[in-house]
Amino acid sequence: FMERGFDATTIDAVAEEARVSKLTVYSRYTDKRGLFEAALRREIERWMAPLSHGVEERRNNPSNGSLENWFLNIGRQVQEIGIRPEVIAIMRTLSFQAANFPDLARLAHEEGWGRAVATLARLFDHLIEQGLVRVPDSMVAAETFLNIVVGPLTRLTMFGIPIDEKYRERQLRLAVKLFVNGIKPV
Repeated sequence: FMERGFDATTIDAVAEEARVSKLTVYSRYTDKRGLFEAALRREIERWMAPLSHGVEERRNNPSNGSLENWFLNIGRQVQEIGIRPEVIAIMRTLSFQAANFPDLARLAHEEGWGRAVATLARLFDHLIEQGLVRVPDSMVAAETFLNIVVGPLTRLTMFGIPIDEKYRERQLRLAVKLFVNGIKPV
């Protein structure tokens, strides 16, 4: 799917690449859509792992570095995952196939983006309880943070526009600084 897109990928090609029989592929996945769903779920888990780990690390070690540095580090991790060729390829394929498979688009939104927002929102709730941040809605704050960190890169990567790494770092630093200054308690 990542190399050829959804339409050009065949179960025969997948079986050949995996060095298994076509029957083996069909015994695990009922059809090409099921195989694509499994690939999508795998990418979601890969994307979620560093975010979940980073959030738990911050919750368990709240004095481990400044909040701004934590947001910079987690922002970099999320960006690095978002610009991986396989992530870009599956997101392009999903975007193209969303009308044909709205349930897969919903899956990506709910289990990918939605889970990332909810994971980060739990951290915001924890930081609010500690008096370290002030936000009226932790879900909106989490989604806003992810949007300002990932949004600019998503636009570039989806269209195959090269990313200027120095600009990316300046953009991330400014976005995090503005964000952290906006959530600090008065």
